[in-house]
Amino acid sequence: MSQPLQIAIDGPVAAGKGDIAARLARDLGIIYIYTGAMYRALALSCLRAGVAAKDAPGVLSVLNNSDINLVQPDAGSDIPYKVLLNGEDVTHKIFDQEVAMGASDVSTHSEVRKILVSRQQEIAKGKRVVMEGRDIGLRVLPQAQLKIYLTASIAERAKRRFTQRQQKGITGSFEEVLTDTHKRDIQDTTRVHDPLQKLPDAWELDTTNLTQDEVVVKIKDELRQRKLL
Repeated sequence: MSQPLQIAIDGPVAAGKGDIAARLARDLGIIYIYTGAMYRALALSCLRAGVAAKDAPGVLSVLNNSDINLVQPDAGSDIPYKVLLNGEDVTHKIFDQEVAMGASDVSTHSEVRKILVSRQQEIAKGKRVVMEGRDIGLRVLPQAQLKIYLTASIAERAKRRFTQRQQKGITGSFEEVLTDTHKRDIQDTTRVHDPLQKLPDAWELDTTNLTQDEVVVKIKDELRQRKLL
């Protein structure tokens, strides 16, 4: 039986965490867990309930009355996970811009984070996983054998987000996306509870000038150097 392996990937928005984690998990044959999907699903649930994402008691109430699950995707899915909200597949709905901003807001509430972190830890317990988000190495998987801080320049990250939005038919200028990316960085790094940060024991990898394949190769090389592969 394979030994448990925990790989924690943190970093700012559009650093490439999701794509890299999914590719790495596929290459290594281990489980990919996108924790941000849980916060996005909660933000969507709040929107539907008419509860402001910054209303801590309201958000907590919505969370306690929402069934949020991450399950294996359907065969042929273009997304490496499936998000269920009260039994409904909301995988594609959690990428709306309003939901994304709401996710950043609901994640600032300490009680909300505490509950979702506990759920995420339970998902990863005793398994071989790669998990990505913004406080994985700090709170969710503090004992992870490899903690990665994945980053890129803000211009490159805004470019990636702009391209993704264009591919999805979402209108808006690059300047708007750049401003929004900067705003997301401020929200994530200055929140009171578990702000995004590079941990002292994290291995930093700048993806600005790297392809996704090159990033995965570098991570696998690092795993081999640590004798984790």
